[in-house]
Amino acid sequence: MFASDDIWLGAMVPKRWARRAVTRNAIKRQIYSVSAESGAGLTRAAHVVRLRAGFDRKEFVSASSDKLKAAVRAELQQLLARAARAPAAQAPAPSPAPFSS
Repeated sequence: MFASDDIWLGAMVPKRWARRAVTRNAIKRQIYSVSAESGAGLTRAAHVVRLRAGFDRKEFVSASSDKLKAAVRAELQQLLARAARAPAAQAPAPSPAPFSS
């Protein structure tokens, strides 16, 4: 499907789970930032990170809040670590976390 042997990473943050565009964009920036910083250790393939649960506006008032950034970063680090450990032929097991790959 892809001509190169690079790791491709995509991000899906549906409006259903993050209503404000500024929040969706902040989450996507965190996805790309965390994966670039960690080197991700992912197999050479196309990977998609998808938001599966909402971030409550009452708990995370601002999209630029340190609390939201820390929550997103912690979830992503766990997800990427689990994905790096998973065999290439097998998808990672579903989790109750807000993100999936």
